[in-house]
Amino acid sequence: MTQALNQTLLARATAKLGPQASLALGLLVLAVLLAMPLLHLLPADHALHVSAYGLTLVGKILCYAIVALALDLVWGYAGLLSLGHGLFFALGGYAMGMYLMRQSAGDGLPAFMSFLAWSELPWYWYGTSSFLWAMCLVVLVPGVLAFVFGFFAFRSRIKGVYFSIMTQALTFAGMLLFFRNETGFGGNNGLTDFKDILGFNVQAEGTRAALFLLSCLALIVAFLICRAIVTSKLGKVLIAVRDAESRTRFLGYRVESYKLFVFTLSACMAGVAGALYVPQVGIINPSEFAPGNSIEAVIWVAVGGRGTLIGAALGAVVVNYAKTFFTSGPLAPYWLFMLGALFILVTLLLPKGIVGTINSWWETTKSRNGSPDADSAAREDGVGAPNPAE
Repeated sequence: MTQALNQTLLARATAKLGPQASLALGLLVLAVLLAMPLLHLLPADHALHVSAYGLTLVGKILCYAIVALALDLVWGYAGLLSLGHGLFFALGGYAMGMYLMRQSAGDGLPAFMSFLAWSELPWYWYGTSSFLWAMCLVVLVPGVLAFVFGFFAFRSRIKGVYFSIMTQALTFAGMLLFFRNETGFGGNNGLTDFKDILGFNVQAEGTRAALFLLSCLALIVAFLICRAIVTSKLGKVLIAVRDAESRTRFLGYRVESYKLFVFTLSACMAGVAGALYVPQVGIINPSEFAPGNSIEAVIWVAVGGRGTLIGAALGAVVVNYAKTFFTSGPLAPYWLFMLGALFILVTLLLPKGIVGTINSWWETTKSRNGSPDADSAAREDGVGAPNPAE
């Protein structure tokens, strides 16, 4: 009786410890992130001062974490391995860059257009001097492109590796288009030399702190949206589509509509991440369209844990911090080889990613200690399993 009671208490303590530890860790990380912009405003000689480089670096990684969440939503839960999220990220960044260039140019043409002897703005630049219209473009351009592409792709029942190849080809086409000077986006130099945003100096400490806080807020909102989706009935249908699409369609669900919704939403999230990324780093150019960036985003999700939202964001943080560390030293030429080796090692040794492996270990631990379910409560009350001899 005493042993059963001890097992029950241990199981209940184990079950409560997991959520409490996760909540405490999450609150700690959130507190550190919210404190960073305040520490950036301290004098430069203060011991707790956060440099502009450090704040910009973390803010950039937070934007990457939003992209990882967006990709995990379609890949981890809907089974759509998209290699085109770099395209949506860059489109959102260019929409924000257009507004920033108009702010810098005032009533005239952007500097690169004057250099190329343009006499007037292209029609697609009209209205970009308005911040509200620019924010609409940040969401609408990636969203509409994803909707149109997804509508025809899912209608034709394109999936698997064919879907991945098509999204990668779309990204490559976007890169070639934006490299052209005739397109009107600065060619290979892109958009840069930003000065003001909503009347505030982009390089000012207060502006940097505000952009960092907005990145934190966007990451939290993106996580809550994804969390609400995957824990709802919609999330269950998405998992069914991922694991058994034919059976789900046979049950009467319009699989194409579910795929199209999450793919479009994911593209909009990536666009918002790009819009927050550009004013913090100060430049956007066609290299952001590179297919390698989309493949790298897949590695973030795989390292952190596919199908675990926290894991996707954690993977983006871990990989990008490692990239910053190794590319700033003598190992910079070998970073791509290290990234490929990291993906291979994670696939072989941690197929569920960091968070997925931790979750599996935790579930195994709980099962060994017993589960605080109705059976445990029955044992606590002295009601055991029926004895065949009675």
